[in-house]
Amino acid sequence: MAGEIQQFFRDHGISEVEAIIPDMAGIARGKVMPAEKFAEEGGMRLPESIFLQTVTGDYPEEPEAAMSPAEIDIVLRADPKTVRRVPWAAEPTAQVIHDCFYADGRRVTMAPRHVLRQVLELYTQRGWEPVVAPELEFYLVEPNADADYQLKPPVGRSGRSEPGRQSYSIAAVNEFDPMFDDMYQFCEDQDIEIDTLIHEDGPAQMEINLLHGNALDLADQAFLFKRTAREAALRHKMYATFMAKPHAKEPGSAMHIHQSVIEAKSRRNIFSNPDGSPSDLFFSHIAGLQKYLPFAMALLAPNVNSYRRITRFQTAPINVQWGYDNRTAGLRVPMSDAEARRVENRISGADANPYIAIATSLACGYLGMVEGLKPSEPIAGSAHDLPFALPRSLDEGIRKLRECEPLVRVLGEPFITAFTIVKQAEYEVFLQVISSWEREHLLLNV
Repeated sequence: MAGEIQQFFRDHGISEVEAIIPDMAGIARGKVMPAEKFAEEGGMRLPESIFLQTVTGDYPEEPEAAMSPAEIDIVLRADPKTVRRVPWAAEPTAQVIHDCFYADGRRVTMAPRHVLRQVLELYTQRGWEPVVAPELEFYLVEPNADADYQLKPPVGRSGRSEPGRQSYSIAAVNEFDPMFDDMYQFCEDQDIEIDTLIHEDGPAQMEINLLHGNALDLADQAFLFKRTAREAALRHKMYATFMAKPHAKEPGSAMHIHQSVIEAKSRRNIFSNPDGSPSDLFFSHIAGLQKYLPFAMALLAPNVNSYRRITRFQTAPINVQWGYDNRTAGLRVPMSDAEARRVENRISGADANPYIAIATSLACGYLGMVEGLKPSEPIAGSAHDLPFALPRSLDEGIRKLRECEPLVRVLGEPFITAFTIVKQAEYEVFLQVISSWEREHLLLNV
C-alpha cells in the first residue's frame, strides 16, 4: 500500500500531503504534512472524539455513550485508491482519504466511511453489488461575511444578478463559465467523473451528475466534489453552498441517489427478469425504501435547515410514494431499458454526508429485499397532493431513527449512537437562537 502511494508522490513531484477523513457532517478533517513525513509514518493518529465534533465545532456534553472514557486515539490508514492531486494548491500537494482503526486493529464503527463499507459487505454476502449515481444540487452566492444578512445570487458575466427560474438554461450556466472551467479542470485532475451539468430552478442553482459506479468510489467522489466546487467558486469571488435551503422562497438543494443492484458473478441487473420485466427484488427494494426512509430521515436530512426544504408544492418530496418518471414522488423510477433499471431516491438533501446518505439508502433497499416486502401501487398523479409522510424536524427524525431496530442493526449501533448524540447536541444549540421572524412577529404582538 505504502509503495503505491509513494510512487504517486514521485510521479507527481508531491511535496505536501493532506491526510483526510470525512466526519459526521461530511467535513474533511485530518492533518497536513510534508510528503517525506507521511511516508515515514505510514499512518497517523487522531482523537476518537473527532467523530463527535458538531458542525459548530463543539462537542456534546456527555459523549461517553459513544466513545471510550479515556478519549483514546484512533489510527488512520490510507486507502491507496483515493490518492489524488490537490489541483488548487500552490505547492504540489496530494490528498489521501483514510479509514480509521483502533490500536488493536478493529475498525472504528462510527466512522461514516466504515458504515458504507459495512452495508456493502451485506450486499456482498448475498452475491450482490450496488451501483449508484449521485446528483448534487448547489447554489452559487455572493460572499457573505455577516451571517445576519440574507444570501444573494452572484453577478455573472452580464453584470447582473440572476432572478431565478432559469431551469436548464444554457445562457444562465454560461454566466459563470470561467468558474465552471476551473471546476471541470479540478474534477478531471482528481478523477471525479462528471456526467452532466445543468441549471436548476433557483437563482444560480446548479446540479452536477456523477457517472454511475461502485458505491464507495462514488461516495468518495461526492465528498471530494463538494470541496472542489467550493474551491473553484472562491477563486471567482463566490461561494458554492450545499445547504439544503439557502434562500427562503426558492427551491432547496437535493442529493438524488440513483441506485440499482447487479449480481456480482454474472454482472446482471437483478432489478430485471430475463424477459426484461421488473423483478420481485426490484419491487422489494422500493418497498424497503418506502418502509424505512421515514425512520432514516435524520441521516438524509441531518441539519435543522434540512427540513425547510421539505415543503409542499416545491420540488422536494414530502412522502415516500413511488412512480414511473414522476418527479413529485420521493422515489422515482426513470425511463430506461432493462439493463439500466434503477430507482432514484429524491429525499436526501445536498447537505447530507454522502457516505451516510448512500449507506442509508442502500440499507433501506437491502432490508426490503431480504424481508421480501411489497410496495404500494405506483402513483401517476402528483404526490404533493397526498399527506406528509416524513419527519418535519431534526428532533422528530432523531427520535424515529433511534426507534428503528432494523436500521440500527444494519448501520451499526455504535454509529447510530454517535450520530444521534451529535445531532441532538446541534439541535439543542439551535434552539437557543432567536430568529428575526420571532422578533418581527412576537416582540410586540404577544
